[in-house]
Amino acid sequence: MGNFLSPADRSLMRQALSDAFVDNDVDYANIAKRVSSFEPEVLEQIFFSEVAPVCHSNLETPVPPIWTAFDGQWLDMEIDKMLKGREQSYVLRQKDRLFVTYLKWRYSDLWQLITRGG
Repeated sequence: MGNFLSPADRSLMRQALSDAFVDNDVDYANIAKRVSSFEPEVLEQIFFSEVAPVCHSNLETPVPPIWTAFDGQWLDMEIDKMLKGREQSYVLRQKDRLFVTYLKWRYSDLWQLITRGG
């Protein structure tokens, strides 16, 4: 498949990966199955640089608002807005680079569960 992803594929990947951030029992095997046709390096980059920055707060709040699934349209819109901000601001790019480093540390266990399929 290479590094090119159609917008539909990227959206499906984001939606599947966002399931790791719901406040419910997570089916990591199902997430792994849904993203198995994509390259692991691309998955990891999208998980930590796109999905985690937008979805992580759901796991950090005392009463998370998202229990079953993130709305796909909302998710794509929020991620695209974040990516556009990074593109337009050097300061935001640097800040987000540090934030992604933190997210890789904080959610490495979730990533391992996805890559192992549960």
